[in-house]
Amino acid sequence: MRILIIGAGGVGSAAARILRRRDFFEAVVIADYDPARPQALVDELGDERFAAAQVDASNAESVASLLREHSATHVLNAVDPRFVMPIFDGAFAAGATYLDMAMSLSQRHPDRPYEEVGVKLGDAQFAKEQEWQDAGRLALVGIGVEPGLSDVFARYAEDELFDEIDELGVRDGANLVVAGYDFAPSFSIWTTIEECLNPPVIYEEGKGWYVTEPFSEPEVFDFPDGIGPVECVNVEHEEVLLMPRWTKAKRVTFKYGLGDEFIEVLRVLNKLGLDKTDPLTVKGVQVSPRDVVAAALPDPATIGDKMSGKTCAGVWVTGTGKDGQPRSTYLYHVADNEQTMREDNSQAVVWQTAINPVIALELLARGTWSGTGVLGPEAFDAKPFLELLAAPKPEGYGSPWGMREQPHPVPSEA
Repeated sequence: MRILIIGAGGVGSAAARILRRRDFFEAVVIADYDPARPQALVDELGDERFAAAQVDASNAESVASLLREHSATHVLNAVDPRFVMPIFDGAFAAGATYLDMAMSLSQRHPDRPYEEVGVKLGDAQFAKEQEWQDAGRLALVGIGVEPGLSDVFARYAEDELFDEIDELGVRDGANLVVAGYDFAPSFSIWTTIEECLNPPVIYEEGKGWYVTEPFSEPEVFDFPDGIGPVECVNVEHEEVLLMPRWTKAKRVTFKYGLGDEFIEVLRVLNKLGLDKTDPLTVKGVQVSPRDVVAAALPDPATIGDKMSGKTCAGVWVTGTGKDGQPRSTYLYHVADNEQTMREDNSQAVVWQTAINPVIALELLARGTWSGTGVLGPEAFDAKPFLELLAAPKPEGYGSPWGMREQPHPVPSEA
């Protein structure tokens, strides 16, 4: 296996640092628009299996040419979702297996954005599914942490724990603090703005996918491992578009623990138009307002040494257990920033995202996972993934996941 990682930011760098401890691949090329970034990472790693390159992720032919140049068999997309389709198409043109952690962008309904579903996350990729199937190639989409590990949990719950699932409720929360900053997102602000200000999507059996208002249906969820209660709200996310394709869940939701301050900042950015991506002319220079916001904030890849706390990703599953009795179970994974910084010099959020595609690559290299077409994590056997994630190093990745039984939710009036 020869891997091309596109993007030398927080997630791409974390993936490379995790990969250096594994032996299932022959070579890794790390590419970025700015060639100095991957070169600095390669110098840090000090492993002859790693090399640096330059790529224009907005250009499918640039991606395909780099894949061919290095005889790469697999490409891991670790950049903002606006670059999904050029990398996706470039991988197909070069005959490579494709993996990403965020899917092609949605477009809200032009007239009724909070009443009608527009173009959904991943629609552009699924529109090309037949081409990938006919070519016998695999695009494994949404294999980060959320989407990704959460989808693996959903598959495991349906196969091993539940006879019938009423709801797959993805719940994400943290108690992370970044010292010295009033506002410092732990993940790409470009992506955060996109997913938080778009109309959230919910899935219900018999109704299909439908939209609601941003930050709707707040609930307090008690997260494990000392994180505690966090208010979570509806946010647009890929799991809601992936899980119904491969599971029989009657309802799928995604709620994110953002906090009042974070939500207020996002609302202000929206009111001022600073969330927009269309360029404005400022003193003769074309600039995107959202790119300006991103440039004004600290790079998430650089704040790990100032960060403390934990982040938790998981799925709250309710329904009927294998014993025929009602069951309510939270399957989860926690990353501690102190540990991820100590072991891989990567802050917890980007590290927790990056470990999952690395495990998927290893399962593909072993032949444990295989397939053709455009597939989500739910399309594969969850047990070998979760076993490899939790198994002690060096055989596994030494990052245990958890399972907690909890009270049933109060039935919704909706």
